[in-house]
Amino acid sequence: GYCLFLLFFILKIGDENESYNLLIIFLKSPLISVLHLISFPFILYHTITWFNLTPKIMVLQIGEEKVPKELIAGLVYISWGLLSLILIWLILGL
Repeated sequence: GYCLFLLFFILKIGDENESYNLLIIFLKSPLISVLHLISFPFILYHTITWFNLTPKIMVLQIGEEKVPKELIAGLVYISWGLLSLILIWLILGL
Protein backbone atom coordinates (compact mmCIF):
# COMPACT_ATOMS: atom_id res chain seq x y z
CA GLY A 1 0.00 0.00 0.00
CA TYR A 2 2.77 2.42 0.87
CA CYS A 3 4.46 1.89 -2.50
CA LEU A 4 1.23 2.84 -4.25
CA PHE A 5 1.04 5.94 -2.08
CA LEU A 6 4.60 6.89 -3.03
CA LEU A 7 3.81 6.41 -6.72
CA PHE A 8 0.74 8.62 -6.30
CA PHE A 9 2.91 11.19 -4.53
CA ILE A 10 5.45 11.17 -7.36
CA LEU A 11 2.66 11.75 -9.86
CA LYS A 12 1.38 14.70 -7.83
CA ILE A 13 4.81 16.36 -7.59
CA GLY A 14 4.41 17.75 -11.09
CA ASP A 15 1.01 19.25 -10.28
CA GLU A 16 1.06 22.85 -9.17
CA ASN A 17 -2.38 22.72 -7.63
CA GLU A 18 -4.00 22.72 -4.23
CA SER A 19 -4.22 18.92 -3.94
CA TYR A 20 -0.42 18.64 -3.91
CA ASN A 21 -0.14 21.32 -1.22
CA LEU A 22 -2.80 19.57 0.87
CA LEU A 23 -0.90 16.30 0.50
CA ILE A 24 2.28 17.96 1.78
CA ILE A 25 0.41 19.43 4.75
CA PHE A 26 -1.10 16.02 5.49
CA LEU A 27 2.34 14.36 5.39
CA LYS A 28 3.65 16.88 7.93
CA SER A 29 0.89 16.11 10.41
CA PRO A 30 1.72 14.45 13.76
CA LEU A 31 -0.58 11.54 12.90
CA ILE A 32 1.58 10.56 9.93
CA SER A 33 4.74 10.87 12.04
CA VAL A 34 3.24 8.51 14.63
CA LEU A 35 2.20 6.05 11.91
CA HIS A 36 5.73 6.09 10.51
CA LEU A 37 7.19 5.49 13.96
CA ILE A 38 4.83 2.56 14.52
CA SER A 39 5.47 1.00 11.11
CA PHE A 40 9.27 1.41 11.16
CA PRO A 41 10.02 -1.54 13.52
CA PHE A 42 7.81 -3.82 11.43
CA ILE A 43 9.52 -2.74 8.22
CA LEU A 44 12.93 -3.20 9.81
CA TYR A 45 11.97 -6.68 11.08
CA HIS A 46 10.72 -7.69 7.63
CA THR A 47 13.92 -6.42 6.00
CA ILE A 48 16.18 -8.29 8.42
CA THR A 49 14.26 -11.56 8.12
CA TRP A 50 14.22 -11.26 4.33
CA PHE A 51 17.97 -10.59 4.21
CA ASN A 52 18.60 -13.55 6.52
CA LEU A 53 16.65 -15.78 4.12
CA THR A 54 18.69 -14.68 1.10
CA PRO A 55 21.67 -17.02 1.64
CA LYS A 56 19.32 -19.94 2.26
CA ILE A 57 17.42 -19.33 -0.97
CA MET A 58 20.30 -18.19 -3.19
CA VAL A 59 22.97 -20.88 -3.16
CA LEU A 60 25.96 -19.68 -5.15
CA GLN A 61 28.51 -22.08 -6.47
CA ILE A 62 31.89 -21.24 -8.01
CA GLY A 63 33.18 -24.37 -9.64
CA GLU A 64 32.72 -27.16 -7.12
CA GLU A 65 32.78 -24.88 -4.08
CA LYS A 66 29.74 -23.22 -2.57
CA VAL A 67 30.04 -19.59 -1.53
CA PRO A 68 29.67 -19.39 2.27
CA LYS A 69 26.22 -18.30 3.44
CA GLU A 70 27.81 -15.77 5.78
CA LEU A 71 29.52 -14.06 2.84
CA ILE A 72 26.25 -13.79 0.91
CA ALA A 73 24.41 -12.40 3.95
CA GLY A 74 27.27 -10.00 4.65
CA LEU A 75 27.22 -8.69 1.09
CA VAL A 76 23.46 -8.14 1.29
CA TYR A 77 23.80 -6.15 4.52
CA ILE A 78 26.76 -4.16 3.15
CA SER A 79 24.74 -3.33 0.02
CA TRP A 80 21.83 -2.21 2.21
CA GLY A 81 24.13 -0.01 4.26
CA LEU A 82 25.79 1.55 1.23
CA LEU A 83 22.49 2.25 -0.49
CA SER A 84 21.14 3.77 2.73
CA LEU A 85 24.18 6.05 2.99
CA ILE A 86 23.81 7.11 -0.65
CA LEU A 87 20.13 7.91 -0.11
CA ILE A 88 20.89 9.88 3.05
CA TRP A 89 23.59 11.77 1.16
CA LEU A 90 21.20 12.55 -1.70
CA ILE A 91 18.35 13.58 0.58
CA LEU A 92 20.44 15.79 2.84
CA GLY A 93 22.43 17.16 -0.08
CA LEU A 94 25.78 16.68 1.62
